[in-house]
Amino acid sequence: MIRRANISDIKEIYKLIEAFANKGEMLHRPLTDMYDNLRDFYVYEEDSAIIGSCALHIIWEDMAEIRSLTVKEGSSGKGIGSVLVNACLDEAKALGIKRVFALTYKPVFFEKLGFISIDKMTLPHKIWGECIKCFKFPNCDETAVMIEL
Repeated sequence: MIRRANISDIKEIYKLIEAFANKGEMLHRPLTDMYDNLRDFYVYEEDSAIIGSCALHIIWEDMAEIRSLTVKEGSSGKGIGSVLVNACLDEAKALGIKRVFALTYKPVFFEKLGFISIDKMTLPHKIWGECIKCFKFPNCDETAVMIEL
């Protein structure tokens, strides 16, 4: 079942993100950011356990970002990631957002959903505010992908 995240989900979402971040497959997110952005998150729940999460973060009047896409190890390959991303894209469409991007280490996954790879430098400067906090800045090795809605 997919649903909007609630406050009691944050620590589980954080654990999922940290598991991938500790392997270098995702960037760390401070727990305080998770609470600040609670309303951005969807979770995928199975047998009362959160096994996936994804966030849609609005950047500007016509642009949003897919963030923090996670699927618990052992549950990948079942379409959970696709369901989570599509929930975010549906929300973006409902809000009238025209473009959605992601910074990812797995561009092929996003390309299967209709995203295309783009040059990161074409993204608005506003997104780099968070990048400055990253230990990899300015040598980001993530790939930018975008979909037009």
